[in-house]
Amino acid sequence: MGSRVIVVGAGPVGLALAGELRVGGAEVTVLERLAAPTTESRATTLDARTMELLDERGLLAPLGTVPREPRGHFGGLPLDLDGQPSPFAGQWKVPQARVEALLGDRARELGADIRREHEVRALHPAADGVAVDAVVRSGRRVRLTAEYVVGCDGEESTVGALAGFEFPGRDARRELLRCDVRGVDIPDRRFQRLPGGFAVAATREGLTRVMVHEYGRTPAVRTAAPGFDEVAQAWSRVTGEDISGGTPVWVNAFGDVSRQAAHYRRGRVLLAGDAAHRHLPVGGQAINLGLQDAFDLGWKLAAEVAGTAPAGLLDSYHEERHRAGHRAMAIIDAQTLIMLGGPEIEPVRSLFRELLGHRAVRELLASRLGGLDADIRGLPEPAGPAGTPNRREEVPS
Repeated sequence: MGSRVIVVGAGPVGLALAGELRVGGAEVTVLERLAAPTTESRATTLDARTMELLDERGLLAPLGTVPREPRGHFGGLPLDLDGQPSPFAGQWKVPQARVEALLGDRARELGADIRREHEVRALHPAADGVAVDAVVRSGRRVRLTAEYVVGCDGEESTVGALAGFEFPGRDARRELLRCDVRGVDIPDRRFQRLPGGFAVAATREGLTRVMVHEYGRTPAVRTAAPGFDEVAQAWSRVTGEDISGGTPVWVNAFGDVSRQAAHYRRGRVLLAGDAAHRHLPVGGQAINLGLQDAFDLGWKLAAEVAGTAPAGLLDSYHEERHRAGHRAMAIIDAQTLIMLGGPEIEPVRSLFRELLGHRAVRELLASRLGGLDADIRGLPEPAGPAGTPNRREEVPS
């Protein structure tokens, strides 16, 4: 047997999981298809619960000063987050690339074996472990073995497909285009609904992120990211502004798919992050749900391979995180309808505006958006292979 655990995917979720496994004493190998970390920052927001988890692990200091937004939104309607029951109430603006670098440094320092340019092609589960076939840059095929494999390899998870995970739900019905572009001068917009569509724009340090949806636009069949000209034309149709002279840094399209793995574990193969749940990335929910999956799974799987886990501990990962993902995805679906629905949704938006005038409603939604409504917010103290985890004190509210 090789490593005790193989993690597929070296994004933030996979690297967070690798670090947690090493803290628990498990040998871990991370396999990543890409040759180098991406510089794209698709996600830019950490929620209150994720900040609590990073703080528990001493990972906030390396981030330095992190900008805080005291106000979030629900379906594009302003929502005060100051009342969240957390010392980290609000939304915290940290580019995904920065989070990934931080978690990668931690995983390596703790002894994780991170192997890039390893593309997984096959899985061979057995009673006592899993063999993983991967192709490296030279085209050479290699086989690695482990007691467990965890897919942290995103929405189109190779691990999920190879292991036969089922994803009930629905495909995308709406499409949004977004890009980061330099050299444009347009007003900042926060979830602006216009007659023909929905627009967002925010400029920081000379880089402008734009996001646009034309009401009723269904997802295109794509084999690659859209061109910048497609984004610029859609932006012009919705806002009347010309951004075609800008220099694109990153362009992508995404839809409001809503699918969740029926089970997060199939024998010795598990899923975490976007590999387990596919949804519109509203308010940074994707990266936050994924990191919270990793922090929950890490200590449980480490205890399992160390032989110190009580019966049923590893199964509790599915029970707790599937429930959390289901609740989050229900909130995302509601926000999608309110935010991207056409003129027919205006009566519902008016009702929500009225409801948000009530403190109890604001506090309930703020807690859910911040990942603070989980049944158990405290995590056990990770231990080495010789000891069982001890329950952490809950983060004070």
